[in-house]
Amino acid sequence: MEEFVLETNNLGISFGGLKAAQNVNLKIKKNEIYGLIGPNGAGKTTIFNLLTGVYQPTEGTFCLCGEELKGLPQDKINHKGIARTFQNIRLFNNMSVVRNVMVGLANQPEYRCNLFESIFRLPRHFKVEKEMRARAKELLDIFGLLEDRNALACNLPYGKQRKLEIARALATNPKLLLLDEPAAGMNPHETEDLMNTIRLIRDKFDMTVLLIEHDLKFVSGLCDRITVLNFGTVLTEGTAQEALNHPDVIKAYIGN
Repeated sequence: MEEFVLETNNLGISFGGLKAAQNVNLKIKKNEIYGLIGPNGAGKTTIFNLLTGVYQPTEGTFCLCGEELKGLPQDKINHKGIARTFQNIRLFNNMSVVRNVMVGLANQPEYRCNLFESIFRLPRHFKVEKEMRARAKELLDIFGLLEDRNALACNLPYGKQRKLEIARALATNPKLLLLDEPAAGMNPHETEDLMNTIRLIRDKFDMTVLLIEHDLKFVSGLCDRITVLNFGTVLTEGTAQEALNHPDVIKAYIGN
C-alpha cells in the first residue's frame, strides 16, 4: 500500500458566503517535493493556513501519516509533525542566529526543563542548554550558517535569512515541511542555491516538502508533482510538465 504523508479530503473553508477554498484533494507521498501553484488569490496560502491550524476547515478533512488533524490548534499540529515558513520572513531579528534555531528545538521532549529547574538554574538547565546549542550548530552547519551563529538574525543577507527560517522549522522535527514562496525576492544565484538546499533537506532528513511558489522555472526544476489552484479549486495535478502545459492552467496564468 502506498504511503502518503499528507492526504486532504475535500478540504475547504468559507468566510461568510465566500468560498476561499473548496474540494481540495492532495495526496503527497513520503519524500516528495510537491508544488502548490496558481495565480494570486488562488487559495494557496489559505491551504497552508488550514494545514497548520491558523484556520479551521469548514468542510473536509486532512491527515498526516494517516492521523486526522482537523480541529487541532497550531501548536498541536506542529507537535504532530507539520512545520512551515512564511512568505514574509519571520525571524527573531534581535536574537542571534543560533538562538533562533534553539527556539525551534525548545518544545522537543528531550530538551524540556521544568520551571523550577530553569528559575534556579539547576544543573539540568545548563545540560539541556548545552545540548540544544550543539544541535542548533549541527543544523546551522548543514545550511552553511555555522560561522554566522553569533550574528543577529537581522544582520544576515536575505538569502541566509531564508535558510535560517528553514533551519528553525526543521528544528521542530517535522514529518512535513511547508515552504511559502521560499524563492521570493531571491536573485538567480540564491534561487539555484535554495533548490539545492531543499533537495538536501529531502535527502538528509528523509523529509517531505510541500511548497508554494510563483517562479515556475523553480517549480518545474524542483518538484516531483504539482497541484494547480485557481479561485480556491483544483485545476489539475500531475508532473510539472503535465500540469504547466494543461490548457486550463495556461488560460489561468495568461488569459485568453
